[in-house]
Amino acid sequence: MTSIPISKQGFQKLEKELEELKNERPIIIQAIKEAREEGDLRENAGYDAARERQGMAEARIKYIESRMGIYQIIDLDTLSGTKVIFGSTIEVEDADTEQRKTFTILGPDEADPNRGSISYLSPVGQALLGKEEGDEISVDIPRGRVTYEIISITFRGSKGI
Repeated sequence: MTSIPISKQGFQKLEKELEELKNERPIIIQAIKEAREEGDLRENAGYDAARERQGMAEARIKYIESRMGIYQIIDLDTLSGTKVIFGSTIEVEDADTEQRKTFTILGPDEADPNRGSISYLSPVGQALLGKEEGDEISVDIPRGRVTYEIISITFRGSKGI
């Protein structure tokens, strides 16, 4: 089975989420029990909501547990170099708009584009891997094809996520 890189901080966050989900199990079971005692289950919104919550929690627990053994934990504070790799922070400039963006390359289970991190498996992440400052990449994104020039590559360590 292939390993999946994850930052030490991302792994710790998932461990905490797993613990919280497992601690939530008895609360969900109690909510189901209380809703069941209210009577007719066909028209019991509280019961349906509790069962849905249970299903979502159990699915997330199963997902996290299935991944824990294949994670390759990487300490971002130990990384350096001149090429784009997992954990690097890259500033790029759009060749058409001259707009600059900054991305930190992380794993799929911790990437959050809203917070400036993208997965190494994303189209942009894949195109950036192995590149150096001054290199250009062209990649198809939802709004069309975009060309980025790599302005800088830095390693912010755990402060970068």
